[in-house]
Amino acid sequence: MSTTKKPKTFTFISRSAPYGNNRPRLCLDAALATAVFEQKVNYLFMDDGVFQLLANQNADGIASKTLGNALETLELYGIDQVLVLEESLSSRHIGSEDLLFPVQLLQNSDLQSLIDSSDYVINL
Repeated sequence: MSTTKKPKTFTFISRSAPYGNNRPRLCLDAALATAVFEQKVNYLFMDDGVFQLLANQNADGIASKTLGNALETLELYGIDQVLVLEESLSSRHIGSEDLLFPVQLLQNSDLQSLIDSSDYVINL
């Protein structure tokens, strides 16, 4: 009898701007920890969370670590399902070429399906 368990699917939704509170860092840390335990991770950026993905960030002026540097490690942890709600980008006049790395764009109409297909949803 096999004791191998099927990995669970976790969807992390990051909705906060990159600086000013600790929610983006908490979301990232939780996603990385989940990936280390070989669970399937979807990482979705929406609302002001899309600002976390802007290229050329520099948080030195606010005596903080630049979040974008840490986000670039997602792929190293096996998190390749990085999604961005397209409406959040367009309403903030951000193009996909302005982002740190290529992402998958998600339509509003597909958001509920993503959530429904997840075993766990963490919304920060």
